[in-house]
Amino acid sequence: MLKEILRDVAHRPWPRPAGPWVMTQSWHDLLFAHWPVDAETLRALISERLEIDTFDGRAWLAVVPFRMTNVRLRGTSMVPWLSEFPELNVRTYVVCDGKPGVWFFSLDADNSLAVAIARTWFHLPYFRARMLCLERNGWIEYASQRDHSDAAPAALQGRYRPVAPVFFPQRGTLEHFLTERYCLYALDGSHRLIRGEIHHRPWPLQQARAELARNTMAEPIGIALERPPLLHFARRQDVLVWPPVRVT
Repeated sequence: MLKEILRDVAHRPWPRPAGPWVMTQSWHDLLFAHWPVDAETLRALISERLEIDTFDGRAWLAVVPFRMTNVRLRGTSMVPWLSEFPELNVRTYVVCDGKPGVWFFSLDADNSLAVAIARTWFHLPYFRARMLCLERNGWIEYASQRDHSDAAPAALQGRYRPVAPVFFPQRGTLEHFLTERYCLYALDGSHRLIRGEIHHRPWPLQQARAELARNTMAEPIGIALERPPLLHFARRQDVLVWPPVRVT
């Protein structure tokens, strides 16, 4: 499986990293919920070294709930209490040196050790949360309540499901812009910009329906998500992760 994923590179916008990958992850039952936002609203929230990436002049903010399995370092075995847990992120899209990527405003996870490792190694804004993710009657039921000390509260509660066949987004489309991203950007402890690269196969997307009873995930950054979002679902994505490196 891993060799097949590594060989499948024709869809990438640049070659995959030459060095060895360090971690595997499998992402399940993802909902991509996207809202258009004014790029100037995001400008003060993101490193000046990054250009805010836009599509037809609009920036986008996403809330992405899912669950992870197969979280393990290279050469190690999976550990049930560390390798599987729900995750929920809030993100937007940026560019640096011609490489489009993701900027995370927050990542919530129901695993204290995973949160600590990610905050230390990847310098990402991970927070502990009480979370539930299960499938019932064709819906993914999802609930998250952040309980990280000294962090702004944020919550998501609702359910979602796919409503159309799988398609693979084509270059130049909004769906491709929003999902086909192969790196993340963050600031390390010295406020230097770092890039973490990933690799996976093209996204198998489906149009989706969601019923969100509560969504305060963007409130900590001062953004209210009031209009109906653009929704896509993905059943599974297997991912390889490389260690973050400083952007010079």
